[in-house]
Amino acid sequence: MSLHEQRIGFLGAGAMATALAGGLLKAGVPRERLAAADPDPGQREALARVLGVAVLERNGDLVARSDVVVLAVKPGVVAGLLAGLGGAGASALARPLWISIAAGIPLARLEAGLPAGARVVRAMPNTPALVQAGATALCANRHAGPGDRAAARALFESVGLAWEAPEEPLLDAVTGLSGSGPAFFFLMLEALAEAGAEQGLPRAVALRLACQTALGAARLALESGREPAELRAQVSSPGGATLAGLARLEARGFRAAIAEAVAAATARSRELGRA
Repeated sequence: MSLHEQRIGFLGAGAMATALAGGLLKAGVPRERLAAADPDPGQREALARVLGVAVLERNGDLVARSDVVVLAVKPGVVAGLLAGLGGAGASALARPLWISIAAGIPLARLEAGLPAGARVVRAMPNTPALVQAGATALCANRHAGPGDRAAARALFESVGLAWEAPEEPLLDAVTGLSGSGPAFFFLMLEALAEAGAEQGLPRAVALRLACQTALGAARLALESGREPAELRAQVSSPGGATLAGLARLEARGFRAAIAEAVAAATARSRELGRA
């Protein structure tokens, strides 16, 4: 079955579940094929109000009605949630495709909480999925077939770009780059806005200019297919203002700082996966 023909349930009704369900609706998945469960009535009501999809209180009821179950809960909740589903029976839990977006929870730990042979996909999306501009990496266990992997890719492509990693350890590097990357860019936007204000611009104007510049640069890099170094050279005239600014960034170790930030976030992701 294509993703449009499957019943998709979200365990958790928070921001990422809302973003993914909203993306699926925009991609043409019928509203009646989507549902979510959450113990928090406020979360359930918010998702139902925003998207108009069915919301349930009991996790077991959601699993029973779903062909695809998305674990959209915080990492510390996963083990207890899966243990609480034990009463549903092994056959009921082995039937759906399980997709987890719980950061740092490896496939082995997900499999340990599910019946033998369960089809599991682990994914690492990032917060721009909230505006259909996400970047997601995913990796399937040995029981997930080509159709399962295609369904998982289609789900995350509904909210941006999706890449299937050839091996699970690469998801830690993805966490360091695109999982943590939005925060790095937000910090740069803060710094650009503050720097513009120091040069006399109204701060609100400086922030809008910084955001639009970041958006435009990213789109140009993606849509032109050219290397960032080539695009950078194109706007760096000899003796010009851009080269003066780039020289100061290099002198202050900008490139090295970015490399260290990604390495630190990757290392922390590995630590959390072993915890």
